[in-house]
Amino acid sequence: MRNGRRIAFDYGDVRIGVAMSDASGLLATPYGVIDSQGDFLAEIGLLIAEFEPIYLAVGIPRHLSGSASSKMGSVEGFISSLANFNLPIIRIDERLTTVSASRSLRESGKNAKESKSFIDAAAAALILEMALNQETAQSQVIGEIGHEQHE
Repeated sequence: MRNGRRIAFDYGDVRIGVAMSDASGLLATPYGVIDSQGDFLAEIGLLIAEFEPIYLAVGIPRHLSGSASSKMGSVEGFISSLANFNLPIIRIDERLTTVSASRSLRESGKNAKESKSFIDAAAAALILEMALNQETAQSQVIGEIGHEQHE
């Protein structure tokens, strides 16, 4: 797995949850939220300049059936705006990430209503975990193919 941070976003009409990996790409941690009604591209640009990620991951909203949700258009618009940063963008199926983040908060004794912004950042961390798992799986497959060729 390549060294370098990765940043993930859980886009919403009010807030954008942000998560960040460590430099080794092993851990995904909630980072915070960005107001999606403000100049969110400037804030994202500052994050990119500071942390120099090797890619961005964005949660793609789908229904449990797998079909696109009504939020898909606004998320695709968000992804289009991220293209200006010239970084690879990985789309991750985000089904149930917000539900899982809310459940984890409840289980830890926190009130989900009072912690909406943390839920968004925690959902972004789940999106990033999925991206990291996908990246690890692909690296292992590529490594196995490379190993077979050298035998």
